[in-house]
Amino acid sequence: MRTTPSEYDYIVVGAGSAGCVVARRLVDAGHCVLLIENGREDHNPAIHDPGRMWELWESPDDYAYRTEPQRDAAGTQVFWPRGKVLGGSSALNGMIYVRGHRSDYDAWARQGAAGWSFDEVLPYFKRSEDFEGGTSPHHGVGGPLPVTRNHAPNPVSTAFVEACTEAGIPHNDDCNGTEILGAGLLHRNIRDGRRVSAWVAFVQPIIGNPLLTVLTSTLVTRVVLDRGRAVGVEVARNGKHTTIRCGTEVVLSAGAIGSPQLLMLSGMGPADDLRRLGIAVEADLPGVGANLHDHLLAPIVFESALPVPPGTANKLEAQFFAKTDPSLPAPDLQPLMSHAPLPVNGYTVPEEGHGYTVLAGDIRPLSRGRLWLRSTDPARPPALDPQYLADPTDLATMVAAVKLVREIGARPALSTWRSREIAPGPGVRTDDELAAYIKQTLLSYHHQVGTCRMGAADDATAVVDPRLRVRGVTGLRVADASVMPTVPSGNTHAPAVMIGERCADFLVGERA
Repeated sequence: MRTTPSEYDYIVVGAGSAGCVVARRLVDAGHCVLLIENGREDHNPAIHDPGRMWELWESPDDYAYRTEPQRDAAGTQVFWPRGKVLGGSSALNGMIYVRGHRSDYDAWARQGAAGWSFDEVLPYFKRSEDFEGGTSPHHGVGGPLPVTRNHAPNPVSTAFVEACTEAGIPHNDDCNGTEILGAGLLHRNIRDGRRVSAWVAFVQPIIGNPLLTVLTSTLVTRVVLDRGRAVGVEVARNGKHTTIRCGTEVVLSAGAIGSPQLLMLSGMGPADDLRRLGIAVEADLPGVGANLHDHLLAPIVFESALPVPPGTANKLEAQFFAKTDPSLPAPDLQPLMSHAPLPVNGYTVPEEGHGYTVLAGDIRPLSRGRLWLRSTDPARPPALDPQYLADPTDLATMVAAVKLVREIGARPALSTWRSREIAPGPGVRTDDELAAYIKQTLLSYHHQVGTCRMGAADDATAVVDPRLRVRGVTGLRVADASVMPTVPSGNTHAPAVMIGERCADFLVGERA
């Protein structure tokens, strides 16, 4: 392991969706990079088999976080699986590739993230992509990340898409193209029947390059600062604490939970909170840990009249995007179909093969929460309080989503498969009853963002500027979902990869 100051140009903390991209592009540009991952190598076979994705939850490869009891959701504590392994959460997720709506990124730019409008970020999405449908104004080919279609969908999934069209939702087989609205089969990061995580796509092909060093099972405990400049990191590895230095910059890509946690442990965060824990304040950044938000879901489970086949890939195959209000600039609903009956709090659901689930989802939440340190122990998870449903609009949107999913579930296209609705069940009909059900069964879409929010250089509540530099220090950037000012209208893996591409471009361009 190199430990002298001059041997690493960059240290990247976190081998997830963004960190793997940053490391790859820096090595490609001829820089010496240390990539540090707290988790282990990705040897678990369930990572690579798309049909085994849910086996990974609460495994050694999962941080398995839980939120604080949610005040506006009947005290529910929501489970947040996050990857603790090479590939990060891209090794645990549903392998869904969605960019979101163009207005999401245009709003980032309007809110102070200059240079992040949709037209400006689209080339970075395309750079990463190897789309099996070929190149187009909206798609790229030849990139490290395969984006593939499902050529052997489960028959329940295709029936669900047909039921959506019967309910007036147009068919759309490319939500990453000209139009996001509509129902269709998912685009996926799967090739030859195997998951392609960010690690597999970006870093695994360059293992052996002398410019790259990868450390696994290594906990970064703090960023080392010297007179306001990041010069390295302190790590705990094999029971020993070591300081590793770099010559140029440190990049935090530890995710929406790990990156703000590490900033605070290093003295960058809300000054009063840090002082209460005895942490010396290096930069008073009140936005660190704030603006925490997430997409949320509620399950609608059906018993099937016929045996449901197991499927050929991931257990999430179809979705639709829709608006509860036509005046909205982008969809606020993204219900998701699974050909498996998912567990529901307070209900007995059928065994796999005898049911299916549609997850009603709100993807434009207005509620905002925060995370904070419980102690100075870097191995102890921070407190996580997204304040789900604190804004009443979010609950109203979820009620509308459940109603629409139930309407679709009752359409003729699903009549061959549908036996009866298990959850919420026929006894739950009124808006108040649906609201109570949603609070009881609330789930996360696992799209936590915002805790190191990007904003204009003079925005005192922003944590990073539009070039992802941490305010108040030099030589330190954050590149992951934590920098998103607002969560995009869709899954967050593809946008996190794009953020990694942009960060690498900033770094390489500034060294040129």
